[in-house]
Amino acid sequence: GIETAGILNILFSDKTGTITKGQLEAVVFVDGKGKQYNNYEAVEGELKKLLSLSIHQNTNAMITTHDNKTKIIGGNATERAILGFAVNDAYEGVEKIHSIPFNSDNKYSATHVHGDYHLTLIKGAPERIINKCKYYFDESGQKQELSNMKAIDDQIDALANRAIRVLALAVTDSELEEEGLPEGDWTLVGVIGIRDEVRPESIEAIAEVQNAGVQVVMITGDRKDTAVAIAKEAGLLKDEKDIVLTSDELQGLDDDKLKEMLPNIKVIARALPSDKSRLVRVAQELNMVVGMTGDGVNDSPALKKADVGFAMGGGTEVAKEASDIVIMDDNFSSIDKAILYGRTIFNSIRKFIIFQLTINVTAVLISFVAPLVGMDNPLSITQILWVNLVMDTLAALAFGGEPALKRFMKEKPKRRDENIVSGYMWSSILTGSLWVFALSLFMLLTPFAKDMFRPDAGNKYLLTGYFAFFIFAAVFNAFNARTDKLNLLENIGQNRGFIRVILLITVVQVLMTYLGGVILRCFGLTINEWLFVILAAVTIIPIDLIRKIITGSKSNA
Repeated sequence: GIETAGILNILFSDKTGTITKGQLEAVVFVDGKGKQYNNYEAVEGELKKLLSLSIHQNTNAMITTHDNKTKIIGGNATERAILGFAVNDAYEGVEKIHSIPFNSDNKYSATHVHGDYHLTLIKGAPERIINKCKYYFDESGQKQELSNMKAIDDQIDALANRAIRVLALAVTDSELEEEGLPEGDWTLVGVIGIRDEVRPESIEAIAEVQNAGVQVVMITGDRKDTAVAIAKEAGLLKDEKDIVLTSDELQGLDDDKLKEMLPNIKVIARALPSDKSRLVRVAQELNMVVGMTGDGVNDSPALKKADVGFAMGGGTEVAKEASDIVIMDDNFSSIDKAILYGRTIFNSIRKFIIFQLTINVTAVLISFVAPLVGMDNPLSITQILWVNLVMDTLAALAFGGEPALKRFMKEKPKRRDENIVSGYMWSSILTGSLWVFALSLFMLLTPFAKDMFRPDAGNKYLLTGYFAFFIFAAVFNAFNARTDKLNLLENIGQNRGFIRVILLITVVQVLMTYLGGVILRCFGLTINEWLFVILAAVTIIPIDLIRKIITGSKSNA
């Protein structure tokens, strides 16, 4: 999942708790006349009782007291925020008969109560509630005809422009039906405004992810105006071409039109879980690598379908099981880090491939050509086993600890069908392998190179030197492979594992040269022989630096 996160093209992110703090707080109440109250205590008369009744009896959250400290538990974040608005004034003169809990499809919850009041209490999205209200309660609790709808709409719009989302509260005398809300004329209690501030770190993280070439789309259940205000604050909406859609508008688009608009879509408001699944499908049909966040049971299909599903640590277990990655702190900046580390892993794999294929291609070439020029394979079976150990296990340890560099976030996302071996890698592999192959032929066939070693009937010192040369050429090439910069020591201090592995290979190779004997076909080297071997092996560094200059790599200085 982390590796795939590194090549994301588009990320669909929830708003609450991911881009915002997720610490919801009810901060305002607006009655049916459009009058605004900044706290619960400012509400008076019978209206205050009806507000308390609607808040305390139509929720899955509850109030607990421990060590004289009041705490709100259960329900969802929105219900806990609303209950906190009137936490010290619970109305308990009624008994709950039947309830319909809130869900993201219906966008409402309802409870029927008997006792001091015989009512059905309804709480939900204003567009689902207010249009069904014919009356409102004044401060004395008397029903008045709801004729000035514009005053309420203006207040809701003003709150939305301040990034405050709203929920409407209403009641009806009709019984609550099993299959849904009762018909008839409802009475509006009022509208509660809830604020959820944008995380400061999310603003920076979103900018970094966007600069990495990843399109970020915010998905929220908020109304359009609220979503736009938050998206602007978070840095998602910057251009006139940026598109904001509601769920209804999204459903009105066919797939072809949606595909055309998708690159400019930045916000989906009033979103349904089914919208998430469709967005993932359409983006994948455009050959995009898709990320999706979610926390609810209804988000699971979209999380499962996405190339990378990010579940929130505070979400449901079903969502976590369906996802690839669980974000424990529910923070967008953690998604930013997942993308960075994904790109780091991908780059580390590419470095490992450069290192491995360079020497493996050389070994294949020399093993193929040696019989053609009338000589045995210069590397014995046991020596090749040691070469493979250096190439695979130890190299994986060396490159596995490469640091996550911020410059990786400036790279363009990889295409879904992009080859893991790039053109840059092929140039490195072919240059290095052909150079080592050429030096191998030089050492094994020319009188000049043979004269650098002590003469003997079986060329055992020459072959010992060649084995050491082959390993040290790989060691020096590891420095070439770990960076595409001219500064080969760039950030090497942040990967101490690389230094340890290189030192281990060097020490073991020197010991094998003197202690290998007949088994490893190693018979020791003199100082002059070592100098020739090391000088020949180290030439792979300037050769690769020349290649980097030619291919346009830049120094890190």
